[in-house]
Amino acid sequence: MNTNKRQEGFSLIELLIVVAIIGIIAAIAIPNLLASKRAANEGSAVASVRTVTSAEATYQATTGAGLYGTLSALNLAGLVDTALSGSSIANPKSGYAFAATPDATTPRAQYLTTASTSVATGLAATGTRNFASDATGMITYGAASQTAMTANTGTAIGN
Repeated sequence: MNTNKRQEGFSLIELLIVVAIIGIIAAIAIPNLLASKRAANEGSAVASVRTVTSAEATYQATTGAGLYGTLSALNLAGLVDTALSGSSIANPKSGYAFAATPDATTPRAQYLTTASTSVATGLAATGTRNFASDATGMITYGAASQTAMTANTGTAIGN
């Protein structure tokens, strides 16, 4: 009879060490993943504001007869898609709500396009900056803590 039994498998200590290592790796990786997601959302927001800026110029020169349009009007003209024109805080596009507000009361028609984060703080934050653009074509940003930019007076992107 063989009194030496062959023991196979991992001990409880070895399993606990592996679980601890996985926990440490997750603690390092998850914040970086969330930061990458916020950066991707911000990049998408800037690209969408550029799209609206281009669409506004096209709309003013063609369909708008010298005036700028809302996102709904730009969508009806086929210049922006429904995901962009239908975005809101409740229905964000890549974590941002977009608005285009034309102002026909000025001697030269103007507009303001804004991109506001749907969640501005905490782990679930969709971005750290809000964006705006107007007829000048310059895109600016401000802190996401403000609800929405009311003018294109933030810091120019790239600066």
